[in-house]
Amino acid sequence: MDEQALLERSLNGDLSAFNRIVVEYQSLAYSVAYRLLNDTDSAGDAVQDSFIKAFRALETFRGGSFKSWLMRIVTNTCYDVLRARKRHKTDSIDDIPVESEYIPALTDTHESPQQYVERQELAGLISVAIQNLPEDQQISIVLCDVEGYSYEEIAEITGVAIGTVKSRISRARTKVRDYLILHPELLPAAFRHSEE
Repeated sequence: MDEQALLERSLNGDLSAFNRIVVEYQSLAYSVAYRLLNDTDSAGDAVQDSFIKAFRALETFRGGSFKSWLMRIVTNTCYDVLRARKRHKTDSIDDIPVESEYIPALTDTHESPQQYVERQELAGLISVAIQNLPEDQQISIVLCDVEGYSYEEIAEITGVAIGTVKSRISRARTKVRDYLILHPELLPAAFRHSEE
């Protein structure tokens, strides 16, 4: 059954139809939430809250891309969590866990164990750099560079103009690059500039 039919059935109170939509988008929603919140429990809670909000607000969906509409709810829920964290922030940056994800399809079977470790270290460092960005830049760069959304989709998800999206992504990329340049000692040896 197609998405539009499931949405229509959901609007008529069919919870099983909405659950089929949830199954379709739960991995994507979790991936976005995890990248923004960097915590498995918080991401899971945010996704669950987002789907509840989406079900309750389903009558406000006016057509277009349901995926973008849903991801806007997910990112707004994550914004709320990030704001709450800032109000209650007591942890230092050193206490932020950097967890690597295991995605078999993305594992390069031709890399050595050393290359794998270095790639994971670099991914962790980039993750910390992204976590230190302002919320608007953080969400924009995660949606673009991690999740692969187009500028148009990001504009729809975040509710801002495409020019603003491009600007936020550009500033975010610059700040991540600057963070990596300022912390060369944290980079794996293969990624450091030689000083010859």
